[in-house]
Amino acid sequence: MSKRDYYEVLGVGRDAEPRVIKAAYRKLAVKYHPDRNPDDGEAEALFKEASEAYAVLSDFEKRRRYDRFGHQGLGGGGPGGFDPDTFGDFADILGDFFGSGFGDIFGRRRRGGPRPGADLRYELALSLEEAAFGVDKTLEIPRLETCGSCSGTGGAEGSQPISCSACGGRGQVRVTQGFFAVARTCPQCRGEGSIVSDPCRDCRGAGRVEKRRQVGISVPAGVDTGTRLRRAGEGEHGPKNGPPGDLYVDLVVLEHESYERFGADVMGVVEVTYAEAVLGAKLKIETLHGEEVLEVPAGTRHGAQFRVRGKGIAHLGGRGRGDHVARVEIVVPHPKDLDDERIELLQRWAEEDGSELRERRVLDRVRDLFG
Repeated sequence: MSKRDYYEVLGVGRDAEPRVIKAAYRKLAVKYHPDRNPDDGEAEALFKEASEAYAVLSDFEKRRRYDRFGHQGLGGGGPGGFDPDTFGDFADILGDFFGSGFGDIFGRRRRGGPRPGADLRYELALSLEEAAFGVDKTLEIPRLETCGSCSGTGGAEGSQPISCSACGGRGQVRVTQGFFAVARTCPQCRGEGSIVSDPCRDCRGAGRVEKRRQVGISVPAGVDTGTRLRRAGEGEHGPKNGPPGDLYVDLVVLEHESYERFGADVMGVVEVTYAEAVLGAKLKIETLHGEEVLEVPAGTRHGAQFRVRGKGIAHLGGRGRGDHVARVEIVVPHPKDLDDERIELLQRWAEEDGSELRERRVLDRVRDLFG
C-alpha cells in the first residue's frame, strides 16, 4: 500500500510554517495516542503515521528532500525514512498530556537526579484568638531523614554497591508492547541501578531512618479553617541524598465558647433587660480586642445587631480588620425571680396598656408579657 502524502496526513499546506506543522501534529497525536485509545489498532496506526510525517516535516533537511523527491528521497531510519529516535525530542510537544515519560515509550531513557522525598501533611488546631492575631508554633514531625551512619548510601562503611543484574545498572527494564517499547522502573533495584551488598546496620540498607524533628512555623493573623501553610524542605529526605519534600500545615480553627466567626467578622451575644431595650442604654461588652462601650438605642428589638467597627479579625493578606457584631438578646426574667413590687409594676403597666391581661392571674400576665 502506498504511503499518504505527509502534508495530507497532518492536514497542512506545502508552504506551512514550522509552528503550523507542530500544532497540527500535536492535535493528531493527542487524539490518536495509544494511552487514550487502548487496544485500538486503527488509532495506533494513525498515531504512527502522524508521528512519521512530523518527524520528516519538522526537520529542515528531510523536508527539503521530501519536497523534491517524495518518499523515495528519504532513506534509512526505518520505513519511509522514519527514525524512532526522533521521538526522544517530542516531550516538549506532548509532555503536558502524557507526562515526562513520553520519550521513554520509544526507548530513549532520560536519567534524572536523585528522587525527592515525600511531602508531609500536618493538621494544626488553633483557638479563635490564635487565628485572629497570629501565633508562632513548634510542631513535632516524624519523618524519614538521611542516615548519619552511611550518609544515605545504605551501605556499611567501606562497602560498595554492585550493579543490578536485572537491568544492567540502567534502573529500568524495557517491555515491548506492540509498536511501543516501554521503559519501566526495575523491580529489583527500584530504579537505582545498583544494589547494596553490605547493608548499613542503622538503616538496614534503606539509607534513611525515622526521626522526630521539631519544626517552627509562624501562623499569620487572619487564617481560617482550610488555610494551608507550606514549609519548604521540611518534608521527608529523599532516598540516596535526594532533596527533601515540603511540609504542608492544614489549619483548623476551633469553635469559641462566646463568639461565632463569619469571615473577618466576629459575632457575640449581648444580653439586655427589657427596660434597657425599651429605654436605651450604654453597655460594656467584651470583644477580641478588649472591652468596648455599646450604645443600645431606645426601642431595640430582640435579635437586633450592632457593629463595632474594626474589632474583628484581620483580613488575611490584606489591610484592616472585620467588625465585632453584637447581637441583642432581651433577657426575660422568670416570675419566681421577681419580688412583689416588680410584679405589681408589671401588672399596672399591663392594665394601662389596654390588653386582655386584666382577667388573668398576675403570674400568667407576666408570662404572656415576656414570653
